[in-house]
Amino acid sequence: MKNIKYYIGIDIGGTNIKTGVIDENGAIISEHSIPTGAHRQQEEVLNDIILSVKASIHGANVNPEDIAGAGMGTPGMIDIEKGIVIYNNNLGWRNFAVSSEMSKAIGMKVRLENDADAAALGEVIAGSAKGAKSAMIITLGTGVGSGYVVNGKIVQGCEFGHMVIDYGGRECTCGRKGCFESYCSATGLINMTKELISKNPDSILSLTAKKEGTVSGRTVFDAAVKGDNEASELIDKYISYLSCGLVNIINGLQPEVISLGGGIAKQGERLLTPLRDKVYMEIYEGIKFPKIVACTLGYKAGLIGAAMSAREI
Repeated sequence: MKNIKYYIGIDIGGTNIKTGVIDENGAIISEHSIPTGAHRQQEEVLNDIILSVKASIHGANVNPEDIAGAGMGTPGMIDIEKGIVIYNNNLGWRNFAVSSEMSKAIGMKVRLENDADAAALGEVIAGSAKGAKSAMIITLGTGVGSGYVVNGKIVQGCEFGHMVIDYGGRECTCGRKGCFESYCSATGLINMTKELISKNPDSILSLTAKKEGTVSGRTVFDAAVKGDNEASELIDKYISYLSCGLVNIINGLQPEVISLGGGIAKQGERLLTPLRDKVYMEIYEGIKFPKIVACTLGYKAGLIGAAMSAREI
């Protein structure tokens, strides 16, 4: 009888680091979480990751010989072949040979992967895009992350957050103007919501923000439900920007599935139904309309995807 293979997944976040043992089918056997402590030296953070990995292995109660490798998903600029984090602004990691250091500590090969790509692979292995031959995963969070998976493998370099959708438009943190991220990230929607509030401080939208205590990606949706017409118009504008970016991707890559993650995607069909309608009107004639859905795995996508990337070791 064939022994099941297991993989270690490591998901590096700005707030928490999650580790776990995942089987070859993408099922989480055990998991462990630690605070990142991003202000600390990189070697100090690495030591905690090593301890967390060992705790995950102990919690899984599996034969260590059946663990085939480990994968680590991290934000920032990375060199996958060399296993080096070139630059990670959130953690302050620079030219950090994290793969080799981890490998020495846990006694197995460790593959380094971009965190958005790892999350995309996780959704294809066990989530919203399970079984898809090609899937683009777009995360609408602080920024816009993207990952493309074809035939179960990550296609490197498919970063669409800084694709321009409005030439000369809003300034982006990258220094360009009119980026997809500037309009369609949660940050972009929050900025547009704040601008609308400033124009009409007595609106339902403004009162909703005051009641919630902050302006978030859901504020404008909540105000629209309460009858704020300007909020509804902003949602329509936001979805138009989002559809523009997605149509560019669809026309170029023709993915079978597009899965949306991040806080905005939690609006579900309030977002997806009008989005599908707008996308349908704009894609090239003859291109197969993709399945457009919300991601289903949450944080587990990064953990599962990081582990499954180790199959390429």
